[in-house]
Amino acid sequence: MTSDTRFSQEELFWQTRIFDSLSYPSVVIAPDKSVVGANKKFYDTYKLSREDIIGKMCFHIFLYKDTPCNSEDCPISKVLKSKTNHSYTIKHQYKWEERVFSPIFDDRGAVAFVISSIRDITRTKSLENQLIGVKELISRVMYSSASAIVAADRQGNIELMNSVAKELFGDYNGGEGKITHTEQLYPPGKAKEIMKMLRDEKIGSKGKLIIPRTTIVNFKGEEIEVEMSAAIIYDDTGEESATMAIYNDLKDKIKVEKQLKYTQRQLAQSEKMASLGQLAAGVAHEINNPLTGVLFYASLLLEREDLDEGAKEDLSYIVEDANRCKNIVKSLLVYSRSTDTNKNIVQINEIVEQSLKLVRDQKKFRNTKIIRYLADEMMLINADTNKLNQVIINLVINAADAMEGSGKITLNTYKDKLHKKVFLEIKDTGGGIPRENLSKIFDPFFTTKEVGKSTGLGLSIVYGIIEEHGGTISVKKTGAKGTTFVIEFPMYVPREEGPFLCNLAL
Repeated sequence: MTSDTRFSQEELFWQTRIFDSLSYPSVVIAPDKSVVGANKKFYDTYKLSREDIIGKMCFHIFLYKDTPCNSEDCPISKVLKSKTNHSYTIKHQYKWEERVFSPIFDDRGAVAFVISSIRDITRTKSLENQLIGVKELISRVMYSSASAIVAADRQGNIELMNSVAKELFGDYNGGEGKITHTEQLYPPGKAKEIMKMLRDEKIGSKGKLIIPRTTIVNFKGEEIEVEMSAAIIYDDTGEESATMAIYNDLKDKIKVEKQLKYTQRQLAQSEKMASLGQLAAGVAHEINNPLTGVLFYASLLLEREDLDEGAKEDLSYIVEDANRCKNIVKSLLVYSRSTDTNKNIVQINEIVEQSLKLVRDQKKFRNTKIIRYLADEMMLINADTNKLNQVIINLVINAADAMEGSGKITLNTYKDKLHKKVFLEIKDTGGGIPRENLSKIFDPFFTTKEVGKSTGLGLSIVYGIIEEHGGTISVKKTGAKGTTFVIEFPMYVPREEGPFLCNLAL
């Protein structure tokens, strides 16, 4: 045996050993697609012998069928043509396999054989499917969330926005707003400030942040108040890989807070008026006794015949001023609700007509036109007619004063059947109420008139009477073209409605 022959045998021996030591089942295929060999791993894995595969065609071994595959899709044909690796994945029974086809070149560089290695990727596929399932679950959770969710990469580029976030901020990634970076979501400098707070372990946990109220910016540049929670997402090495934030629009909450503050102000106003009412009642009763004495003795003196004209004139001034004080005391008693209430079921339109007939100061209304738009339907309320006359007269006189004796006063009645409410509007064409005075017009003793011309109790008495009737009064509109007061009463609805009463109430 020559040395060349011995070398060839040794080379063949270690090449065979290398082939058998490959970790994956492998076969060698000739250019005619017949199987010419396989390694030990292949025989052991598939429980086959040499006789089972040698000389068989590749489609018998790999595709488990008797007909050849399409030559254009055949990985062996591709390897022979391109002289490069090709692979594909196939599921056989309950197993997934990845099959890699690689060229074996001869001394001239031509493809002499194709070696195919088979790798079991069933576990990998199972993990991939689990990962896909988790991703789908996370996606469903995010997109079904009632909160706006935004995720971004380390550079702040937005990778994900759920539908609520798109609605909150506007379209992104090619939409009208073109929001692509987290800095576009906040006022200038705010995004960097939030990241600094996220990295500060002194503010909550590291990488986590809750901000009860902050400001974001939508694609139109409008600022929106939101509640925000943010987090940094770390990889396995502890490095920052992404960020995410959850936003809740505070619009409804802010609206409720404003309504609550308004209610608190109304409650404070009611408490203040109740306290002042008690004070006014006490003061009125304390003044009444000495005031009665002043009027009595001044009147007696006026009846004496031996008084000169100068003394009589002085006494008449005393009586006049005492009577003025008496009227003020009477107003205080009305304000404090010390007078009795006598309520009846009445038609609002009748009260309006009756009140206008009781307006006595005709000089004030000489150049004033009073217009009535009274609804032509029954609008019943449970009310004290005398007190409501006082309300309407007071508001009409105030309207005339606001117009300085010249203009138009409109009284309008209507109802809301659904909510069982009756409304009376009184509108003037005066100069309006200054904005800074709107919150004080119902306060007792508040007046813009000169000293001595008003006690400042008119509107506070009106407010008290309306509240006593379970209603509300407010300024519907005011401005340079005039002011409109609106009074809302509960509609009277009989408990036991017969056909006639039902028609009256509705």
